[in-house]
Amino acid sequence: MRNKKHLSHLLEINLAMLFISTSGALGRYVQLPVPVTIASRGIVAFLLLLLYCRWKRISLRIRAGDRVPIFLSGVLMCLHWLTYFYALQMSNVALGMLSLFTYPVITAFLEPLILKTKFQKIHVLLGLMVLCGIYFLTPDSDFGNTTTMALMMGIMSAFFYALRNIILKSKAANYHGSMLMVYQTGIIGLLLLPTLFFIDARTILSQWEGIIALAVVTTAIGHTLFLLTFKHFSMTSVSIMSSVQPVYGILIGAVFLSEIPTITTLIGGLFILGSVVIESIRTSG
Repeated sequence: MRNKKHLSHLLEINLAMLFISTSGALGRYVQLPVPVTIASRGIVAFLLLLLYCRWKRISLRIRAGDRVPIFLSGVLMCLHWLTYFYALQMSNVALGMLSLFTYPVITAFLEPLILKTKFQKIHVLLGLMVLCGIYFLTPDSDFGNTTTMALMMGIMSAFFYALRNIILKSKAANYHGSMLMVYQTGIIGLLLLPTLFFIDARTILSQWEGIIALAVVTTAIGHTLFLLTFKHFSMTSVSIMSSVQPVYGILIGAVFLSEIPTITTLIGGLFILGSVVIESIRTSG
């Protein structure tokens, strides 16, 4: 019974990663200024998630002691999305997504410091495997100004994402994932709302397909599923297992944007998938 539940949780996190990995291709598909894209995505996702919570009668009440951490996690999520989409626009799906996936390594070091969990040496090894994968998956060795800036943006995004996940980890057991995402997307929409006044509404509407896909598939479904997995694994385990996301993202980019992966990309994918498999087996014991 326990193994069946564990398998179900592993399937959940992989499904969440598949949905979230659409952000790479969609981030390059939507032709809007990054803050406008993120604001639109946040507002649409907020409205959809709010309706869902009302329909399912999911409580939106937050305990007084949790308000500051949940607000802070929303701010960090906003910074994560902004820096990640800038990385995507400055490079390509592969480089944008893979620079973000330094976050399992960052999480492995931050989680023991913030949540006072026991530091596990195996996580350093698995983090190094992910970094090896990223090394192979980097498209080429031409680190011009734009590429360097994209990598820096991706790593900054990784830091914000790791910190946000760790803060929410301690709250995930007490609240429904959809409810937490209502607040996350609402905070993002509110913070970036002023950016919508500096662009013609017709320009935003011309990109409605990509915005709706980002709001529904990537955010409302993907991120809610992802938050639900926080209850079943440590944050470091979740971050390492979620490193399969770049592999999904690159495959989606190849299909929809014709960004065909090279042999080195496939080797890098094997390193990342290897760390995912090892962590999955290790946590099932």
